[in-house]
Order: sequence, then structure tokens, then C-alpha cells
Amino acid sequence: MILALDSYYPGDAYTVCLSFENWTDERPSQVFTEHTPLVEEYEPGFFYKRELPCILSILKKISLENIEAIVIDGFVTLDDAGKLGLGGHLYEALNKRIPIIGVAKSDFISLIHGKRMVYRGTSAKPLYITAAGMEQEVAADFIKSMHGDFRIPTLLKQLDVLTKQPFLKE
Repeated sequence: MILALDSYYPGDAYTVCLSFENWTDERPSQVFTEHTPLVEEYEPGFFYKRELPCILSILKKISLENIEAIVIDGFVTLDDAGKLGLGGHLYEALNKRIPIIGVAKSDFISLIHGKRMVYRGTSAKPLYITAAGMEQEVAADFIKSMHGDFRIPTLLKQLDVLTKQPFLKE
């Protein structure tokens, strides 16, 4: 099983986790959601302190046996010296047992060699892929193979929409 996680926090956090069996799946097998009061205020350079507790909390609802990888919205590492981003801190928090793939829509300038760019569909803008616990080329190939004709894979787009859905005005 593969997990994809994201949080949205305009105040409190709303975290969503999609599980799916194959990288090419169009629909998730399951959807997990959780509302969490935010514990940490935003601190420049320490973004992970806001989102990591939310991710760890929702993961407590899920059996982590037989998880092939976890996909997060963001970076695993922030520079070529190995400074940990959200994904790197998640990898450490899970005792390095589950590979983490970071998928970012924007580049991180201090990370030059430790990322792969994936172009999907007809988009001229890449996704930036980082990984821990697996080779970056393998992680990039997985993201490239995900369902969808556009830059953002279908399941990751659905994840993004679901995290914001409780906050959309009717």
C-alpha cells in the first residue's frame, strides 16, 4: 500500500491521507481525515514543526505494516548538505522504516543536486522530487507513472482538494 498525505491549516489543521495499491491507480482505496488544533506557530525555516504533528497523528489511525512508501507535499531535504525538510523529519520519526517521497510544486533554491525534476503531461513546469529510503530516480519514476494527464497526478490533486474542502465557502 502507498500513502499520500497533506495538511491545510488556515487556523487549525485538516489532514487527509489517501491510501492506494498501485502507483497508476486513479482512485484511492481509502481516505482518512483528521481535524487537529495547531500546536506550533509558523517559524521561518522550521515549517515541519506545524505539519509533522498532524501527519504523525493521522498515521496513528493506519496500520503501517506493508506500506511501500509515503508521499508528502514538500521536500525531504532542503539543501545538498542534507538539512531535513518535512519529509526527512517524517522519515526520522518513523525510524527510517518507510520510504518517503517529497513532491513539491515550487523549487527550493538551496537544493541543487538532491532533487529530480519530473515533467508530466504538457506542462513546462516540473514537479521537484526528493526522497529518503529509496533512490531519487526510483521515486521520480513512481511519481511520473502516477495516473493523470496533467502536471499534478490525479490522486495528489484530489488530496489537495480534500484538504481544503472543509474550508471552502458554500
